[in-house]
Amino acid sequence: MQHHIGTLTVETRGRGLTDITRQVASELEAAGAVKGLVTLFIRHTSASLTIQENADPDVRHDLLAALDRLAPEGGDYVHTIEGPDDMPAHIKTMLTGTDLQVPFDRGRMMLGTWQGIYLAEHRARPHRREVVVNFIGELAG
Repeated sequence: MQHHIGTLTVETRGRGLTDITRQVASELEAAGAVKGLVTLFIRHTSASLTIQENADPDVRHDLLAALDRLAPEGGDYVHTIEGPDDMPAHIKTMLTGTDLQVPFDRGRMMLGTWQGIYLAEHRARPHRREVVVNFIGELAG
């Protein structure tokens, strides 16, 4: 077993889903990953990671709308010091998660045909987010 760890920096445009599948694949290709398991971990509490459909953008729109209904701005929150979008962002992160695992074989992530890896930005304004890419398995060379 071999190990590779790296960090991706993702610039978000504010609330929304950013497809990071290619960035993750590029990191693994540069490391020479052949087969194993990649774990992704976002180092933030108001943004999250998810695997979702990458074909129809309506899916992403509907997912974001559903999260807004579950954790709306303007709720009766005690934590308001960082703005009205902060506590709802923490709740959305708790609901969606901060880590993912994806099997890796023959130099490729074993995602389904319509699956992509997304960073979910839950805050209204743009942020610079860090995602740790941790690969354990077989590396080339």
